[in-house]
Amino acid sequence: MDTESDRRVDRGARGLIDVSVVVPAYNCRASLDRCLTSLLVQRVAKEIVVVDGGSRDGTRELLDLYAACHPRVITVIHDRHPCTPGAARNRGLARAAGRYVFFCDAGDRLAPDALTPLLAAADRNGSDVVVGRVSGARDGLRDSADRASLAAVYDDLTCFKLFRRAFLERHALRFDETQRTGEDMAFTVHAYCHARVVSVVADHDCYHAEATGAGGAVTGGAEAGCVADPLTRLRLVRTPIEVMARHVPPGALRDRLLLRHLRRDVLARLGAPFLDDDEADREKIAVEVADICGQWLTPGVRAALDDMDVARLAALDDTARLVRLARVEAAPLRHRLTDVSWRGDHLLVGGHACLAGPPAATTPDATATAPGEGGLGGVVGLLLRERLSREERALPALHATGFFTVLIDVAALPPGVWDVHVFVECEGVRRPARFGSSRDPGAGVPGPRLVNGVAVVPFLTRSHGHLSIDAGGHAAGVPAAARLTRARRRARRLLVEGHVRVGEEPAAPAVRHLVWRERGPGREYRERAVALSSEGFAAETDVPPPGTWDAYLELDLGGPPVRLPVKVEATMDAPARTMRWWRGPLRLTARPYATAVNRRLSLSVRVDTPLTLVKRVIRAVRRR
Repeated sequence: MDTESDRRVDRGARGLIDVSVVVPAYNCRASLDRCLTSLLVQRVAKEIVVVDGGSRDGTRELLDLYAACHPRVITVIHDRHPCTPGAARNRGLARAAGRYVFFCDAGDRLAPDALTPLLAAADRNGSDVVVGRVSGARDGLRDSADRASLAAVYDDLTCFKLFRRAFLERHALRFDETQRTGEDMAFTVHAYCHARVVSVVADHDCYHAEATGAGGAVTGGAEAGCVADPLTRLRLVRTPIEVMARHVPPGALRDRLLLRHLRRDVLARLGAPFLDDDEADREKIAVEVADICGQWLTPGVRAALDDMDVARLAALDDTARLVRLARVEAAPLRHRLTDVSWRGDHLLVGGHACLAGPPAATTPDATATAPGEGGLGGVVGLLLRERLSREERALPALHATGFFTVLIDVAALPPGVWDVHVFVECEGVRRPARFGSSRDPGAGVPGPRLVNGVAVVPFLTRSHGHLSIDAGGHAAGVPAAARLTRARRRARRLLVEGHVRVGEEPAAPAVRHLVWRERGPGREYRERAVALSSEGFAAETDVPPPGTWDAYLELDLGGPPVRLPVKVEATMDAPARTMRWWRGPLRLTARPYATAVNRRLSLSVRVDTPLTLVKRVIRAVRRR
């Protein structure tokens, strides 16, 4: 017989309830304190409905204690017999009185004050569903949105969200009480497809999921700990797919949603978990995967699959190859960068890389595995990927026993930022990785080099130290310098000469303009600059209008224009003599000088009227 805690107050005495938190609980005494505490501290008008499915570990007694201490907030429903998580949530939903319902598992917890922004978003936007960011989620939401698209939120199919209760009642949305796991996927898909407005709160973590089940789905509820066998999990995926397909017509959106299911819920079963299955189960799993893909694998979905999933599809009738592919995916990729240096106009990248074999065959100390020993074999190479266009270029390596050397012809790279990946190709599948901190202490990057007029800058990214190549100075600063060697007056024009280098190389053929930029207002005047030699340049410029002007040399290095401040050689006391001339009753003065701090070439242009000149003479006489 079901019982309900009689230590509760009539709802009318509680006033308006904003959020009903429904918690299925079963033998979760160890985590229950943390869960309920995180719910009690939420600063919204709330009620907490806990459905206990016949716990035998002290959960029942602890729940009654909490209900006695918080009679106006906590309601406990006891069931003498264990039930599925879906059944427990349905019982709690039937008991809920709040405007919104939030589902929380007893093994998880809410972030402090997580319900406040969720509730605010729902009221502000009239949302039927509000998705909060889940900590540690594989595909966590990154951007908050008042009105999110179905594709933007579909990766998260757990039920740990805020739902408008009237919306659930209007569409009779309930959990499947026959399923022991995965029941929240169909419920959430159904809610997404019916919701008029779905909002996202991703500014901070809202929900902390402690236990993760198969396929990344968070588990819990009245039968936490019950895990379906692989075939059952695959068959359960059919329900949410069918629910989605009933509401979303064929097309690009349906393909995007199907891709999520086939990649994460279906083909993922052929990955590392496949190695734990016995031979008989592997055959059945392959047949089940083939049946699901035969029904739902559209050309649009196939085009979006990666190399590994395409290889798995081709091997569904060959379980031995499926096992080999699973081992390739599960094998640790050992890699290390040992050398980056110039060889003429080619960039040499050296190191070692190998697939160390399935986890069971690796040594306890992963770093102790020598390159090429005990590995799965395969072809080693580098993969260059341009950041904006996503163009890829695969370069095979010369290697022996896992060590490799690749010569990159940088002259053949179009301008852009090329990220360098090392890869091992085995069973027709590439396993790529960035180098990051996996490099020898002495494996730094060389300086830039001009190749066919393009500045090529190898660099390590600031965040993780990944190796990248900037062709044209798009992201990495080009280390270059422009120095003034001579300046002289020619009539009322200023002739500027100097030399310019990129790194250690002369770069005068790349000069394009001498730019005068006014301090403060930012006005600019530019004059054409020419190369006198491989290193020397010259520019003849009119004196700009009155003001203080700084000189820059503009270069074309294959990417966006590179602008360098022109610095005055330390051996020059003054860049040039002061220039004076009359324009009617006005006298103009142009004085080139080197700034005191970093000796940048600047030009002060001033206009003196007759009255200004008289005052200046009077001040000079008085000083005497």
